[in-house]
Amino acid sequence: MKADMYHRKKYDSAAALKRDIVDYIHYYNTERISLKVGGMSPVEYRTQTEKQ
Repeated sequence: MKADMYHRKKYDSAAALKRDIVDYIHYYNTERISLKVGGMSPVEYRTQTEKQ
C-alpha cells in the first residue's frame, strides 16, 4: 500500500490520509485487475467461483 498509494505524497491532515486509505482499500478489494486470476477483478473472480 505504501508504494502504491501514499509514498512521497504529503498530506495536510489526518482526515485526508484516512480518506485516501479507505479509497485505496476499496479499490484493492473490488476493482484492481489481477493476472493471477485471469485478468479479473476480485469481485469478478468471487462471482465466478460462487457459480461453480
